Amino acid sequence: MDDPYLNDLKNEFRKYSSELKILKKNLLKSNSPEEQSRIIKKIDSIAKEMEKNQRQSTRVTKSRLKEKSRSNKTSKF
Repeated sequence: MDDPYLNDLKNEFRKYSSELKILKKNLLKSNSPEEQSRIIKKIDSIAKEMEKNQRQSTRVTKSRLKEKSRSNKTSKF
């Protein structure tokens, strides 16, 4: 299914994933508890954004499939 909005959501998800990888490396390198705490908070916020992104992607996909099945039903008649 090629949908511009879904493609945008996928790209956002990829961006979040790459940010998480960078933050993970920074977390492992960091020795400061304050720095580690700040990085963990960023990781948590990115994880929440990823969850929202996934939920939205699922909703949009279901909606698009319903639209497609409706259009197929109406075109059969």
